[in-house]
Amino acid sequence: MVNHPIEALMRTAMQSIKEMVDVNTVVGDAVEAPDGSLIIPVSRVACGFAVGGSEFAEPKGPEIPDAEAVLPFGGGSGAGVSVQPVGFLVVHNGTVRLLPVDGNAVMDRLIDLAPQVLDRIRDIVSDKDEEKEVPITVCDEAEEKAH
Repeated sequence: MVNHPIEALMRTAMQSIKEMVDVNTVVGDAVEAPDGSLIIPVSRVACGFAVGGSEFAEPKGPEIPDAEAVLPFGGGSGAGVSVQPVGFLVVHNGTVRLLPVDGNAVMDRLIDLAPQVLDRIRDIVSDKDEEKEVPITVCDEAEEKAH
């Protein structure tokens, strides 16, 4: 069977996408900072792909015996790729952190740090409570009414 012309369109478009998008598009090459940290960019990649075609009327002229008639064909294809930075993986002294790029990163970071902040506040309050000993006196109802 003869390959249909739309197959060639699809093959060409897919080969072009393969050339544009590889694993280094999503997770980029690591860069070493002067302090020894490794910084690895991370991106979000979205691809779109479309192919269309149409065959026209049968060709005029003598028919070819024992062969498929090739009809006139018109078609096109298109592809699009969007690469959006998401953040950076930072590897330093055995720890790995993700530094996001988007604007919501501040809120995410605050939420991540909330338990640590609460622990610090609790420690500060407990240190102050230990420094100040407030005597507690218990009085009966008669003394309380007198005050």
